[in-house]
Parts: sequence; C-alpha cells; structure tokens
Amino acid sequence: MKWIKEFPPSWFASVMGTGALAITSKMLSQDYPLLLKVAKMLAYLNTFLFIVLLIPWILRWLLYREDALRDLYHPVVSHFYGTIAIVWLIGVAMTIGFSLLIPYVMFTQGEIDTKTLGPAWFIPPVGLIVIPMTCFYKVDPALLYFSWGSGFFLYLALFSMVMLRFIRHEPMPCGLAPSIWINLGPIGAGASSYLAIVKGELSFLVVFLWGFGIWWFLMAVMLTLYYIRKISLPYSLAWWAFIFPLGAYTSATLKVASLLNSSTIKGFGVFLYAMLFVLWLLTGGRTVIHVVRR
Repeated sequence: MKWIKEFPPSWFASVMGTGALAITSKMLSQDYPLLLKVAKMLAYLNTFLFIVLLIPWILRWLLYREDALRDLYHPVVSHFYGTIAIVWLIGVAMTIGFSLLIPYVMFTQGEIDTKTLGPAWFIPPVGLIVIPMTCFYKVDPALLYFSWGSGFFLYLALFSMVMLRFIRHEPMPCGLAPSIWINLGPIGAGASSYLAIVKGELSFLVVFLWGFGIWWFLMAVMLTLYYIRKISLPYSLAWWAFIFPLGAYTSATLKVASLLNSSTIKGFGVFLYAMLFVLWLLTGGRTVIHVVRR
C-alpha cells in the first residue's frame, strides 16, 4: 500500500489539463469538426481518470491521515490539494473550502521561507476564478462576483510575492520549473470567467488581461528553454503544470478573438491549441511510461 501512502495530490493536475484540452477542442470544433469527436473522447477519458485517482486520494485520508495532513501543511504541496475540485461542477464547495483552508494553514504556521513561494500558490485562487465557468445553471450572481473577485485579487497579491521570489532568489529547483506556466492559469481563466459574468462594453476590459498573458507566455517559454539548456528539466508530475494553464489561456485567446473578430488572434489561438495538444501527448505519454515502470 506504499503507493497509496505516497499518493501526491498533484495527480489531479492531469485531470485539470485533460479537461482544459477537451474544452478547447470543443471550442475549435466549429472550424474543425473532427475535434468534436476528440473533445468527447477526452471528456470520457477525463471522467474515468478522475474516478480512478479519487480512490487512492480518499484511501490515503482514511489509512494514512498523518501523511495527508503533512502534505496539507507543506508550503508547496498543500496548494495542489485544490486541483481535485477545479473544473468539476460538484467541486464548487470544495474549491471554496480549500481556498480558505490552505491560506489559513499558511497564515497560522511559523515563518515560511520565501524560497518556497512559487506559482503553485496560484492554484487555490484559480479554483475560485474558474467557478463562473462551471456554473452553467442559474445561480445567485453574488456567488459569481464573490468567486471571481476573491480569486482574482488573491492572485494579484500572491503574484507580487512570487515575482519578488523570482527576483531575490536563484531559479526554482528543476523539478518545479514547469510550475512557471501556472501563471497563465489565473490569467486565462480570469479572462474567460470575466466574459461569462460581464456583458456589453465592459467586456473589452478583458483584452488588457489577455494581453498580459502574452508577456507571461513568452517569459514562460524563455525560462523553460533556460532550464533545458542551462540546468535540467527531468520528467515529473510537475509537467502537468504545462497543460491546464496553457489550456486556460488558449480558451481565453479564442474568446478574445471572437470578441474582437480578429483573425490574427484566432490564428494565435490555433497555434496555442496545437502546442497544447503536443504537450498533452508528451506529458501523458511520459506519465503512462513512468506508471508502468514504477
């Protein structure tokens, strides 16, 4: 039962990533009909994956609660607990719960080394930001304003702290390098959720948020190449940090292209989708290989 005892909560990042790819595939199926079948297959695969991963997640809390709690108090690993609830409608309550619990744990601990700060801290705010996109049924608008407002401004506060960590300290360990891409998550999801809430002229404000995403996308590419050339980028579950954030930003790009009726932005969105699909295949393939071997 060692694999249950050591089961990391970051496994659900694979569910987030596969879900993001399914959503963007569905969006592009209007132009490329074959992608509709791809989207459906990914949705079925993701449901199966979620159920399979949920079993050891629950068993770990039942059989190895001390280990699960230790991860909950870890300054990096704890934030990945929020991945279990993101993208799933039933996870709204869990998302709100983890968005309060994880910061509470951080606030009530002793001094936390600023070197442990990183984009993984954006995961709980992302969960809140995503809620307006998952509430397809009629809900009180107050829930949507609460989730987007609290999630986005939490992200802004944490973003300044993470930028300080990047400036003051050496690069993050190579095992955490893919988490650099997580910043595209709140940017992309923030843009899409904003459009889901706000209509009319105020919709155009989202273009500025999307524009910042271009800068971070280029920075993420540059830093990833730096790790490949100068340090190392070995496979780990952290590779799934490439997928959901890029998927969220791809979705936002396609929505902005429709909003502005821009063929240039639409082409950029198609490019991002192709990149997303390749990274999903590469990461998924490496994950399967490592599961079989270990």
